[in-house]
Amino acid sequence: MEKNAKIYVAGHRGLVGSAIVRALEREGYTHIVVRTHQELDLTKQAEVEAFFASERPEYVFLSAAKVGGILANATYPADFIYQNLAIATNVIHTAYTYGVKKLLFLGSSCIYPKLCPQPIKEEYLLTGSLEVTNEAYAVAKIAGLEMTKFYRQQYGCDFISAMPTNLYGPHDNFDLQNSHVIPALLRKFYEAKKNNQRSVTVWGTGSPRREFLYIDDLADALVFLMNHYSDGLHINVGVGEDVSIRELVEMIRRISGFEGEVIYDTSKPDGTPRKLLDVSRLFSLGWRPKVSLEEGLRLAYQWMVDHYDEIVAREKR
Repeated sequence: MEKNAKIYVAGHRGLVGSAIVRALEREGYTHIVVRTHQELDLTKQAEVEAFFASERPEYVFLSAAKVGGILANATYPADFIYQNLAIATNVIHTAYTYGVKKLLFLGSSCIYPKLCPQPIKEEYLLTGSLEVTNEAYAVAKIAGLEMTKFYRQQYGCDFISAMPTNLYGPHDNFDLQNSHVIPALLRKFYEAKKNNQRSVTVWGTGSPRREFLYIDDLADALVFLMNHYSDGLHINVGVGEDVSIRELVEMIRRISGFEGEVIYDTSKPDGTPRKLLDVSRLFSLGWRPKVSLEEGLRLAYQWMVDHYDEIVAREKR
């Protein structure tokens, strides 16, 4: 990408999109285009077409999505499949229509089969059943990455897809009803210490293993891929290492300074037993993550503490 190229970051207020904007600014890109959801509803085809006709972006990072944890996915599956399908189809097709030079679509590691061989290679996509708790979201994301492949195949578009592992960091969703595991735990332990609670309850058994990537490392990888990767097969983005939820809980307990009891509610679902991505293709291109899990958790925890009042106020609106 040329430093003065017009680059559209879809979903710039979210966890991923805000990190992409930070990464582009660090790298010296000077013409970044963004729109809030109020200014541009990506589920509305007419609005997307009007935006592309007016702005004519040369590069697109498609990081906009409706996201959430196990509870949100199980409660609102129709919303998850409709909104994510609409975003993918509208943006990808319109990018082709208006001659975008390159587009990067963001998937999710939940697209892989629930009982996938570990570590998960890109080729394992569509080789088994999905985890039912986030099936709607996964189906929409699979459709998006397949679109990039087929638009490349039929029209010669330089559209690529990246498949990040579990993400965390500044600007995450810390709503306890709809958040992913790390922001939920960070907030639970912070509030437990703040309110002098005797215990913190964690969903499941603590045995599942997960891989976690700090959000600024992901953004750095995505800018790297825009400049160094062009292939119809999606590419995994992660750290190549995982931890158990129990290990994660103990790390966050230490960081928060909470000294009470941790209770595991085994009546709640664990989700997929293990999700570790094979990142050998990405690493072979020369990219490596920079932020360790412990360092990243400390950064995310401090950001949440600094913005806690804003987070609570937003939930009350």
